[in-house]
Amino acid sequence: MSESTPDDLVFMDEALALAREAAAADEVPVGAVLVKDGQVIARAANTVEQSKDALAHAEMRVLAEGEKLAGDWRLTECTLYVTKEPCPMCAGAIIHTRLKRVVYGVGDPKAGACGGAINLLQLPGLNHRFECVAGVREAEARTLLQDFFRAKRQR
Repeated sequence: MSESTPDDLVFMDEALALAREAAAADEVPVGAVLVKDGQVIARAANTVEQSKDALAHAEMRVLAEGEKLAGDWRLTECTLYVTKEPCPMCAGAIIHTRLKRVVYGVGDPKAGACGGAINLLQLPGLNHRFECVAGVREAEARTLLQDFFRAKRQR
């Protein structure tokens, strides 16, 4: 794992805003932004429930949008900011798009695939290496998730 930068805090704030929007729409509060050359090029939040699509995780949506805007499936100069540690599906997409960096907020010890439950991004056989930064705005991301699921249980 690498250290965060001041820019990481700024971009994670944008991802957290998207996560709050997802929670307001009764979606699991995860937001993601894709950054290239210091500029946000794509934004997304979870829309699994709204779209009835299990693939509509924030990470998958933001990577697909980034590919469209880049005109290429390779996103080698991009950084993904996401509020929660990516799952195995999203980690697979991250590997295939060859991101430069992945920065996430709260870890997921049960299903995280960037070191939580498993670490797909650092498999020795991969020919592409990522810089990975964990714990950026972790407390805010954790609180969003905890509040969301607490409210769900109370209903």
